[in-house]
Amino acid sequence: MTEAIGLWIGAFLTLCIFSFLYRDNPFFRFAESLFAGISLGYYIGIVSVNTLAPNLFRPLFSDFGTHWHLMIPLLLGLNLYTRFIPKIAWMARLSLAVYIAYYVGINMVQKLQGEVVPQLGSTIMNPIGGTYTPVDNLIMIVGVLAVLVYFYFSIEHKGSVGAVSRLGVWFLMLSFGAAFGYTVMGRISLLIGRMNYLFIDVVRGTAELF
Repeated sequence: MTEAIGLWIGAFLTLCIFSFLYRDNPFFRFAESLFAGISLGYYIGIVSVNTLAPNLFRPLFSDFGTHWHLMIPLLLGLNLYTRFIPKIAWMARLSLAVYIAYYVGINMVQKLQGEVVPQLGSTIMNPIGGTYTPVDNLIMIVGVLAVLVYFYFSIEHKGSVGAVSRLGVWFLMLSFGAAFGYTVMGRISLLIGRMNYLFIDVVRGTAELF
């Protein structure tokens, strides 16, 4: 019986979300708020157990002399909450500036090593050999060069430069369309999962329980 109640609660919340297809309504707002609240609480618990406890609190309490430098990020984090005090709200900007600068620097290196450099390496290829066919290699080379010309604004896009830049637009549109199609298919798979839950797990599961 408890399992059936859980199934029907899930079905009710799923239908509440689907009700937005008709129009905005209290059922959808209830399910949306419930999902946001539970997600936030779950995220806080995960961060507390997997990040703050092992990387901050335990080192500080076990050996403060060795890990005293952890007080710096702790104070920066606590300083963020000064934004709720109007008289000293400006102090929160200092912590925010430090965090943004730190993560921009870290992400810049990660993006360069993880995305930019490998993509550059993938475009430096043997036109008549390698993993792909010569036609695929030619399309890759032409597409990369055309897109680069499109984003090169030091020369007016007229004549041959304009023609190549327009070809770059076509390559960009094809890539955006493929990315959008991939996103849509991902959402369709989520919809199929919810439909399977409603018609298989809920209906069949409830019938088997009773």
